[in-house]
Amino acid sequence: MGSKRSLVCAVFLIILFVLWTVAVSFIDVRPIGPEGSKVGFAGLNGSFHELTGENMGLYDITDALMPVPFAVVFVFAAVGAVQLIKRKKILSVDRDIIALGIFYIAVIAVYVFFEVCVINYRPVLIEGKLEASYPSSTTMLVLTVMPTAIMQISRRLKKGPIKIFLITLSAIFTAFMVIGRVISGVHWLSDIIGGVIISAGLVLMYRCFAYPLNEG
Repeated sequence: MGSKRSLVCAVFLIILFVLWTVAVSFIDVRPIGPEGSKVGFAGLNGSFHELTGENMGLYDITDALMPVPFAVVFVFAAVGAVQLIKRKKILSVDRDIIALGIFYIAVIAVYVFFEVCVINYRPVLIEGKLEASYPSSTTMLVLTVMPTAIMQISRRLKKGPIKIFLITLSAIFTAFMVIGRVISGVHWLSDIIGGVIISAGLVLMYRCFAYPLNEG
């Protein structure tokens, strides 16, 4: 997919996320959550939650693995810092690394916004408290950090078993975390879907600005 096509798809997905958020906020909103918390798409979300139930053991595993994407962010932040120290100018840092830094800031901004402007609370209490659930922060973090890490690995490492191993491991980790979060029952289905949509839009936006010469 070329840069122009990536931009079109990214804009489409971000608009879709906005529309999905509005829909979740107003369609079939009912108090089906803990402590009478209201949830959009109550019929869909309630039925799916009944299907999956709650698996707090799986939740604990996925929660314990959350340092992995944070470690990945730290690695690429260190790459950018080393380049900046050596080259002495921010504009001399690789374009894709600068874009990655901006991308991380955008992900954090989305997270903070929805922590303040709560759309849905989780279908389970965490340590006895209601927690914001939309979009699923774990889904969003994993689906933004790991795909961009795969792009970086693909670009920076030469062909060989280490490159294949890292890409494969990243893909397996990503799939496990998202699927694990879905079936653990700690998020409503609509929250997972929202996380997937905004993540895809942000990743494609990153690709567009990080690799602008890939026309197609």
